[in-house]
Amino acid sequence: MLPVISPKKAFEMLSKGEARLIDVRESSEYAENFIPEARLVPLSIAKMYPLKDADAPEKPLIFFCRSGRRTEKASDMLKALAGDTEAWQMEGGLSGWQKEGLPVRHEKAPFPLFRQIQIGAGALVLLGILGSWVWHPMFWLSAFVGAGLIFAGVTGFCGLGLLLARMPWNRQ
Repeated sequence: MLPVISPKKAFEMLSKGEARLIDVRESSEYAENFIPEARLVPLSIAKMYPLKDADAPEKPLIFFCRSGRRTEKASDMLKALAGDTEAWQMEGGLSGWQKEGLPVRHEKAPFPLFRQIQIGAGALVLLGILGSWVWHPMFWLSAFVGAGLIFAGVTGFCGLGLLLARMPWNRQ
């Protein structure tokens, strides 16, 4: 388990160049708001990414996520990845950092892909329901989308992606 460090102490160490901040959130989260000096290393790829600086491998590491929960759950893995380098988890994550009034950059980020899919699927279901008032068989559109979502959720495979990949305009 990684020891906990306060956001203020992490900021002091970062300001003096005594530590490296590692943001373990996913890139879509990072795109919305981030600590400018932090290095993004999502948990999903952390095992494949070098955490230490080549020019200062002994520099301590401070890990954080949005609220601190993800970092806490992954603390054993992160501690192992840090190796013999001193490492901490930041208390409260980015939310704790912001509550202390420490600098954060906010950017206008595009909708994450998953939200785009939810919007598209919801629109098709609604279209099927409303369209069935005009033309009764239109309700099958909603049934088809619902079945596709269930299939994708159970198998982890989206058949629509396969269908689109096989379209004539995508062939080489």
